[in-house]
Amino acid sequence: MKENRIYNFSAGPAMLPEEVLEQVAAEMLDKDKSGMSVMEMSHRSKVYQNIIDTAEADLRKLIGIPDNYKVLFLQGGATLGFGMIPMNFATTGKVDIINTGVWTKKAINDAKLFAEVNVIASSEKEGFKHIPSLKGLKFDKDADYVYICDNNTIYGSKYKEYPDTGDIPLVADMSSCFLSEPIDVKKFGLIYAGAQKNVGPAGVTIYIIRDDLLARVPKHPLPAYLDFRIHVSEGSMYNTPPTFAIYVCGLVFKWLLKTGGLEARKALNEAKAKVLYDYLDHSKFYIPYVDKEYRSLMNVTFRCATEELDNAFLEGAKKYRFTNLKGHRSTGGLRASLYNAMPIEGVKALVAYMKEFEDAHK
Repeated sequence: MKENRIYNFSAGPAMLPEEVLEQVAAEMLDKDKSGMSVMEMSHRSKVYQNIIDTAEADLRKLIGIPDNYKVLFLQGGATLGFGMIPMNFATTGKVDIINTGVWTKKAINDAKLFAEVNVIASSEKEGFKHIPSLKGLKFDKDADYVYICDNNTIYGSKYKEYPDTGDIPLVADMSSCFLSEPIDVKKFGLIYAGAQKNVGPAGVTIYIIRDDLLARVPKHPLPAYLDFRIHVSEGSMYNTPPTFAIYVCGLVFKWLLKTGGLEARKALNEAKAKVLYDYLDHSKFYIPYVDKEYRSLMNVTFRCATEELDNAFLEGAKKYRFTNLKGHRSTGGLRASLYNAMPIEGVKALVAYMKEFEDAHK
């Protein structure tokens, strides 16, 4: 990393690859000899159409998205998806949801506006320290879909396998683990993810939707922007899309392809997480939050014995130019997010500081 860069452990918006940022800087005033920045050009121009078409093609190649799935680049964040998904696809009026934290609770509240919601499993009583057991889950045969949040940014838990929902479509919010490892798209009816963790800057949300869901007819008329079918028919261009964010995502897709794809990325992410989890497991000073079996590679949550020590840890981290290690406001504690662009050197530097702090405060 360049000397003036810091190790940013933010849960999002998060670090971007330096190589991508350098290309953005180089093209800032003139993209493809257009004489314009991407921020200035019309989304209806041939130059921009090539940018978004290339981004989709590279994403399809990167993940292996089958032809019977559409790809959309929309605004609104995953939060808009909490309501937009049931609005479009809860056509018979029943939805099964597995509750694993804050983001599924928000999705539950929005889905209740459009459907009867059945929470088929929850880890809330245990403080969301694990993913509920998938054995013996009973799905409503009339459910329009089963909904999960794959990686839980706030608590630091992650599905290690997915529920077998049979003919019922599985819908997954993958905002904080998207493109961190390979994805078998065929297991899902819909995948969506806010970009600002592993993929790009805030402002764009990626949807991957199977054709049979798009063939459903909503029970009620929808405002145009909230109708997925309109966005599909317009190629994510119904209105002005988040042009600059999509452009940066496209550069990240190319970076991921160039550096070995998602298999290589998973191996790197596992190596980074192992450095930190191995230290936490051998330390008697820090307290990991999530049950070992369900730990996220992306969001590592832990704490010291007291809030005062947590605060002292955060203050001391400033000396080493580590930022955004504070846990979510709803949980407190500490959190290190190790998204794709975080180098392993950053994780090793964090562990060195953790050892120093432990030795000074035992």
